[in-house]
Amino acid sequence: MATSSMKEGDAQKSCSEPDGQTKGFYLQQTMLRVKDPRRSLDFYTRVLGMRLLGQLDFPELSFSLFFVGYCDPSRIPTDPLARKRFALTEPAAIELTYNYGTDTDESFQGYHNGNSEPGKGFGHIGLNVPDVYAACKRFEELDVKFIKKPDGGKIKGLGFIQDPDGYWIEILNDKFVK
Repeated sequence: MATSSMKEGDAQKSCSEPDGQTKGFYLQQTMLRVKDPRRSLDFYTRVLGMRLLGQLDFPELSFSLFFVGYCDPSRIPTDPLARKRFALTEPAAIELTYNYGTDTDESFQGYHNGNSEPGKGFGHIGLNVPDVYAACKRFEELDVKFIKKPDGGKIKGLGFIQDPDGYWIEILNDKFVK
């Protein structure tokens, strides 16, 4: 069995103090390509409880962007331009990118989720929930596909589900850390 070349404390030693010029930077979005925006928007809003923050369309480039995330709905602007700007500033959003025609192209096989060969890379997004078991019970009732249930595998107390495009979503909270 392989062992880590990173010893305890090595990670912190590898880090630098943030440069002052990065003040104000924050992680705003993670982009996922989706085959069918209707299925994906239904999943992220109905199943995961997110809201549509905004939409940007680029017909001349044949794609649209849908931003979803968690926020109080009263904060979402009704003015179209203000809503687009809001979608591009709300922290921790997911950008669902739809390339026109993928939903109707019968030969389109879908996107690589990064969790299989060839080319493992992107792994998953993580969703913090108050109760992993209750959330996973709900997902099971909604016929969501599971990669790992909370009591499966070697790490107990967290789960993995898949969205309609096969991207993995970790269902967790800090209670699994001992």
